[in-house]
Amino acid sequence: MEKFYISTAIAYASSKPHIGNTYEIVLADAIARFKRYQGYDVYFQTGTDEHGQKIEEKAKNNNVNPQEYVDNIAQEVKNIWDTMNTSYDKFVRTTDSKHKEIVSKIFKKLYDQGDIYKGKYEGWYCTPCESFFTENQLIDGKCPDCGREVSKEEEEAYFLKLEKYSKKLEQYIEEHPNFIEPKLRKNEIVNNFIKPGLQDLCVSRTSFKWGVPVNFDDKHVVYVWIDALSNYITFLGYDLENSSKEFKKYWPADVHLIGKDILRFHTIYWPIMLMALNLPLPKKIFGHPWLLSGDDKMSKSKGNIVYADELVNLFGVDAVRYYLLHEIPFSQDGTFTYELLIERINSDLANVLGNLVNRTIAMANKYFDGHVSNKAQVQEIDNDLFNTINNAYIKTSEKMNDLRVADAIDEVFEIFKRANKYIDETTPWILAKDPNSKERLETVIYNLLETIRKGSILLEPFLPDTSKEILRQLNTNKNEKVLEYNVIEPKPIFIRIDKEAKLKEIFS
Repeated sequence: MEKFYISTAIAYASSKPHIGNTYEIVLADAIARFKRYQGYDVYFQTGTDEHGQKIEEKAKNNNVNPQEYVDNIAQEVKNIWDTMNTSYDKFVRTTDSKHKEIVSKIFKKLYDQGDIYKGKYEGWYCTPCESFFTENQLIDGKCPDCGREVSKEEEEAYFLKLEKYSKKLEQYIEEHPNFIEPKLRKNEIVNNFIKPGLQDLCVSRTSFKWGVPVNFDDKHVVYVWIDALSNYITFLGYDLENSSKEFKKYWPADVHLIGKDILRFHTIYWPIMLMALNLPLPKKIFGHPWLLSGDDKMSKSKGNIVYADELVNLFGVDAVRYYLLHEIPFSQDGTFTYELLIERINSDLANVLGNLVNRTIAMANKYFDGHVSNKAQVQEIDNDLFNTINNAYIKTSEKMNDLRVADAIDEVFEIFKRANKYIDETTPWILAKDPNSKERLETVIYNLLETIRKGSILLEPFLPDTSKEILRQLNTNKNEKVLEYNVIEPKPIFIRIDKEAKLKEIFS
């Protein structure tokens, strides 16, 4: 069985993740589930990044020690990932003792072979981003990544030699055109960072203690990038002397799924670390866009944060999953508003899908007491329906292979839209009035039930609970070929929402 290893970036354990952060785990989950559906042996890793100055400060402000602080946040992250029904295989935490042990070994190895050296850092430091910047990189004297205040810092530090591997990395990216996606992200990295020349990377700090100690120099802790990025291999069982079977089986990763704002770290620092360790590079690093709140990036300072668990309480898990997966384009930022979410639920989920399932099962009960078999009274219009199903399978797979998840969902919904049209074309309510058309009517209802069953199986990676509920109402499962349906009473899967009343409830 062919393997497929997908990871998300690990969530920084400084605060509860908002809906923009949650988008990434839901996106990764849809890809992982689809790969399982295709028959791959999937390993799906996510988790939390738990060290650093910001966490040390937050813990102090909350009158707890850093470990207690990250324990609480990590549990909160895990709860939200579980609320969103994500099927990760491993949830990792960088405070894990084995991870810290291997990170120390990696740091020492890179030092011993001359890829890390001791020096002094002078620069502008942004605590929230845990990044140093030169004067020229600042925008209006502030952090170029988040726009917050920066402070002048000077301290002794260890550095990773990036320039040493710069040409090798540039050559690798050119020879592997799918390594960084979407393509516009690749151009940003090569033209804006690699070609102008890479500055060596600060990889240790002395100004705080909450981190993995440098085991040969106890004044220093390993700075975030070597610690956090190593999670992709340490939790698989990588060790310098004797790596695990799992590591040998699953590495290199097939996809690192990350936000576009941390692309630089994953496409420059991480590959250079792997080159220095003489390990293969991941096959693809995909920098997904952001989910904006209206027109703005979500941030606490702007007061526009929305949390996934709150949305789930209002609208249900699969409605939120659908919005996240369908409304964010492949390479451009998406936007979240309550109005758009409600419109999507009403138009796509309640109308196209929910209405189709409800009225088809209702007709099966009304005309055949819920027992429907294939009488094979086939007409040309039926073949067109079957072709739509077959094409949707092919097109969905093509889109998912390119990680165009929103487009893939559109292909699945083509099945349901075609089925709704098929009802209008075959007019079962008219066939029911003609005793001579009973077998044709049963064929039509059977075709509709089969279409819904096959569509719901293809829908499962995106809306797992909805898929399961549809199959329950059809009284079947995704593993069996159905010759005869014995459906149960229909129950609405999605109910139309009164937009004005719902918005009033949310904002009152």
